[in-house]
Amino acid sequence: MTGGGRTVIMKILITTDLFTTATNGVVTSVRNLWDELKKKGHDVRILTFSEKRTSYRDGAVYYIKSVPFAIYPDVRMPVSYRNEYVDELIKWKPDVIHSQCEFFSFYFARRISKKTGAPIVHTYHTLYEQYVTYVLPIRSLGEYLVRVISRNRLKQTSRVIAPTRKVENTLRGYGIRSTICVVPSGISLQQHQQRITAEQRIEGRRAWGIGDDQKVMINLGRLGTEKNLEELVKMFAVAVSRDNSLRFLIVGDGPARGPLEKLSAELNIQQYVIFTGMVDPTKVQEYYQLGDIFVSASTSETQGLTYVEASANGLPLLCRQDDCLLDVLCPGENGYSYTNEEEFLDRLKEMTADVTWCQQAGERSEEIAVSFSKEAFGNAVEAVYLSALQD
Repeated sequence: MTGGGRTVIMKILITTDLFTTATNGVVTSVRNLWDELKKKGHDVRILTFSEKRTSYRDGAVYYIKSVPFAIYPDVRMPVSYRNEYVDELIKWKPDVIHSQCEFFSFYFARRISKKTGAPIVHTYHTLYEQYVTYVLPIRSLGEYLVRVISRNRLKQTSRVIAPTRKVENTLRGYGIRSTICVVPSGISLQQHQQRITAEQRIEGRRAWGIGDDQKVMINLGRLGTEKNLEELVKMFAVAVSRDNSLRFLIVGDGPARGPLEKLSAELNIQQYVIFTGMVDPTKVQEYYQLGDIFVSASTSETQGLTYVEASANGLPLLCRQDDCLLDVLCPGENGYSYTNEEEFLDRLKEMTADVTWCQQAGERSEEIAVSFSKEAFGNAVEAVYLSALQD
């Protein structure tokens, strides 16, 4: 590490189970952080898993040979923890190691830390209690193991980054005593502030069979059972029975898509629910802007990136009450939260009936989103690294 004046250039190693084999909040966060740290002049390298049984290096990214981890989609596990590229990173001697996952890549972070003395900063992205049924049929056992494993991992770190106050509170509930820093994951405001024209919006909606006078609920992201989209589809069925000008645009793909399509057919609303499938990540802003109201029933979010993205695209929010919304949703200003079906339906009716309020709420959403820029994210994480190095 070298310094001159107030500028400190660091060698930073980021370890992550996921980097190119999936598109989700963790990958988006890692990519945005990588971009911002490089802009600041830091020497940043990434250790992740190869999509095949061979290891290779692509510039600053080291891909370790791996095989699919069948229990959970997109996740891979290393073939061996001995690897020439790991040895190369040890010789490189990073100043800071930033771990992004608690499982397979964490072992590499710990090994390199022990060999080099570099402190580990860890971002806790996922509340696993929402996912334990993927692995264990007995939920209580899974929740117990989550607490034990989390305590074991995090006691080996110098700093823990929580993307939201919700995550910080959860970790404190686990008995985590490490220093926890709340740092919201940033988004590319430049991308999400790009506005499509009125003509492009009309054409885009028509391409999906949406009329000019129809009102569109939109949800964007991975279609997993933990996202609770089944609840939204069922509530939408009630809403559209009262107002058939409503449409529900579901953008993304995942294991829950098939069951959701089946549910839509069973409820006889398939003509009102539109599944786009996976879309180009560089064009998600165009899809957000086809909607009128962003909706979510998820309580599994830790970063809430889609809430922020929707806000940056000028959408009012209607989301199930969750602590993840604390800094994103200001009730009555840029949307509402709900706790039951009746509240959801009442708020949806109010919002779709008042075009002027929705426009003002969308403008307020844009104002709130400004504080979630990836530049602010990079600055905050850099400050965490520097504090870890002072221990």
